[in-house]
Amino acid sequence: MKSVFKFILNTIPRPILIRLSIVVRPILAFLLKGSRFTDPIDGKSFRMFLPYGYGNQRNNVLSPSTLSLERHRLLWLYLQNETDFFQSELDSDSPVTQNKRIKLRKDAETSSALKVLHFAPEQEFYKRFKKQTNIEYTTTDLLSPLADVKADICNLPFEDNAYDIIFCNHVLEHIPDDTKAMQELFRVLKPGGMGIFQIPQDLSRASTFTDDTIVDQKERAKIFGQYDHVRVYGRDYFDKLRSIGFKVIEEDYTHKIAPELVEKYCLAKGEIIPVCFK
Repeated sequence: MKSVFKFILNTIPRPILIRLSIVVRPILAFLLKGSRFTDPIDGKSFRMFLPYGYGNQRNNVLSPSTLSLERHRLLWLYLQNETDFFQSELDSDSPVTQNKRIKLRKDAETSSALKVLHFAPEQEFYKRFKKQTNIEYTTTDLLSPLADVKADICNLPFEDNAYDIIFCNHVLEHIPDDTKAMQELFRVLKPGGMGIFQIPQDLSRASTFTDDTIVDQKERAKIFGQYDHVRVYGRDYFDKLRSIGFKVIEEDYTHKIAPELVEKYCLAKGEIIPVCFK
């Protein structure tokens, strides 16, 4: 199974994969039903998750029902448990909302929807976020069929200080000029707004590794982890975000989750969520 999925990931263009997955997903979810692992995004359980990886394939990574990866499930749990992202203005005074550590809905703004910008929207989030009545949801990307606005992250067509929340996950490792991309993210985020900018992490590296001379797709997959990546981020990633102007929380969220749930949800232990504020 690993070799089949590796061939598919490295052969079929991502926009086509997105369309094909809509058909394949319910079939996989039916065939793999069980109780060993659970996807916290939809609450469905399976005897196994699917392998995933453009280079080295990892077991029990891809959820059959939502097609979420470890990082998606971790982000969902963080938003659900630590923020009021899913709460409406009507719930702003409820005990559940008041206990959230990060309140995105400021008291003076509870009557208006939060403006959310989502780069390269993931399928497991797209329909769910789209249905939320407490946010004004805009998606953007150069290639994704799910994008509302086709845009270059290094030259965004949005006004300054336009968005309360920005999700830009596993995008920056594709961008040659990631400094310019980060500056654009900072520009369009409102003062006090929150951005989450997940990237593939190699926390054993002190410094980010990049080499513009590596252009062969197989070599890129071997060195950078994926054929269309241009760098491997190290621990200095968070300081680079700070140099742009962001206030960054390095959220090691799996350490706040019970070990048995980390295993049950198939999370990557020790993955850091970069939670950024302007």
